[in-house]
Amino acid sequence: MKQILIVDDDIHIGNMLQEVLTKEGYGVSRAYSGTEAVLFLSRNRPNLILLDLMLPGLSGEDVLAHTSGIPVIVVSAKAEIQDKVSLLLDGAVDYVTKPFHVQELLARIQVHLRTPLISENHQLIFEDLTLDTDTRCVTAADRQVHLTPTEYVILKTLMENASQVVTKSILLDHLSKQTPDGTENSLKMHISNLRKKLRIAGGRDYIESVWGIGFTLKTS
Repeated sequence: MKQILIVDDDIHIGNMLQEVLTKEGYGVSRAYSGTEAVLFLSRNRPNLILLDLMLPGLSGEDVLAHTSGIPVIVVSAKAEIQDKVSLLLDGAVDYVTKPFHVQELLARIQVHLRTPLISENHQLIFEDLTLDTDTRCVTAADRQVHLTPTEYVILKTLMENASQVVTKSILLDHLSKQTPDGTENSLKMHISNLRKKLRIAGGRDYIESVWGIGFTLKTS
């Protein structure tokens, strides 16, 4: 279950968000001040944070400095473009202005939970799947997975585009530029082998076929 931290001192908005997110199948935690949020983050690591800016104690901007590697959607009444630009440059992945439409916020949450994070040490991260672009090391559920160069390129392409379906033609284009084995006839075999290796390490399927189109990463 994906865990979402709501940081907002407005009890009514927080209660509404908690009810909606719980119905959508998310686990929800609450913090009512910036200080409480920082304390929570020192002990826990949610999958996503909904962050108000005008908070008692530490401000939302202060909290943002403690959220490295966690996608943060700012939910604030501040509507100035400069506020949005500054926060996005400081690490927030999105900015939603109050009042907001719940369905739009849910859609943004879903997108950012599917999008892999790129950490400071050049890692692509999707759920418990990690790919280091410097060392080419791949792990699933903290277990190392040994991939062929072709399998590595396929997985890297899927993780770089985790929020969408990657067509066969895109995969073949990436393979043709980086490996000598980028033929349509061999693609199915490489995908099958990659799936098997990831399943053995992580205990579940990570790649989903989209009939007639291509492939995408599968959420747990």
